[in-house]
Amino acid sequence: MRKQIVLLTSLLLTFTVLGACQDKSKRPSPPAQAQCKFSDGKTITVDYSSPRAKGRKIYGGLVPYGKVDRTGANEATTFVTDANLKVGGKDAPAGSYTIFTIPNADKWTLIVNKKTGEWGIPYTYEADELMRVDMKVSQTSSPVENFTIAFDQNGSHCTMNIRWENTQASVDISENK
Repeated sequence: MRKQIVLLTSLLLTFTVLGACQDKSKRPSPPAQAQCKFSDGKTITVDYSSPRAKGRKIYGGLVPYGKVDRTGANEATTFVTDANLKVGGKDAPAGSYTIFTIPNADKWTLIVNKKTGEWGIPYTYEADELMRVDMKVSQTSSPVENFTIAFDQNGSHCTMNIRWENTQASVDISENK
């Protein structure tokens, strides 16, 4: 009996370790990264997991309107910068953050949170918020299968764009010198 318990415990530990070492690129929502590099070499790096639409109704369906969304999949999306920033007109000091969004049909809200290392949702981190800012919403010119975060950049200014299904949400970010 003791040998069986030791064997079962060993197997459980082995599977736990193997699961922790899983290649994240093989997940259904693989890892992705977006980066904005300012003219002085300082950067913003966003690491996220990129789910696929797979024919599903995304906004107002899989991702409900008016509720906090993890903004990607799996672990919370990270937002790391070595520059002091203005995000949607509000100050964000250099540092490591997570970002969440609240999508709506006509307006989105970006949440920048000081808590890092958490799983995406449920969202219970209001006390750790650095800011909430409005995002502009528009329709994409064609459907977007893979959830994407990307930056349009120009010198000391970046626009962060979140695209999926037929929606794009954007916020302006600049260095705060």
